[in-house]
Amino acid sequence: MQEILRKQIEKIVGLTDNEYDLIKSYFTERHFNKKQFVFFQDEYIDCCYFVVSGLMKLVYVNDLGKEFIFSIVNEDRWESDFMAYFTQTKTTMYLQCVEKTHLLCLTLENYNKLCSEFLKMQSFFHQKSTLGFITTQHRLLCFLTTNAQERYEMVLKHSPAIFQRASKTLLASYLGVSRETLSRLYTKGK
Repeated sequence: MQEILRKQIEKIVGLTDNEYDLIKSYFTERHFNKKQFVFFQDEYIDCCYFVVSGLMKLVYVNDLGKEFIFSIVNEDRWESDFMAYFTQTKTTMYLQCVEKTHLLCLTLENYNKLCSEFLKMQSFFHQKSTLGFITTQHRLLCFLTTNAQERYEMVLKHSPAIFQRASKTLLASYLGVSRETLSRLYTKGK
């Protein structure tokens, strides 16, 4: 199961078998059921998560109780409340499993050890975080500059698996549209 992690790392840096065996020892495995929370809003966390299998949603809830889907994450992706993780402050979001989920967990302490002991991993995490910044900025700009149809088409193009696995209600929230609007977009796209 951990081979998915090795494949992701090796897209950026090459590893020997010995290097990978050492690297994977820094991770722990956790399994979650559908609807189970990985962490709640307003608590301290010490891990970031690599998704081996499953589907999760990262959600922000405002003071009025309105939920905003920050991300929907499936296999071969990393997720956490990274601000809380890196600054060791309380989370501003919660992470919940949409499906039965298998995660590899990396504590901040082990993250720092990996980066200091393996220059390759420092390079890997630097490139992954840079891509994450770019992706987040792109998503925010899309919400500011595109209409519902364009957002729908963009997510469908870049993350088609999410449309097969997530509920229409979850997708509508992620796209910032009503459930009815999503149904119209879905019908129009056929």
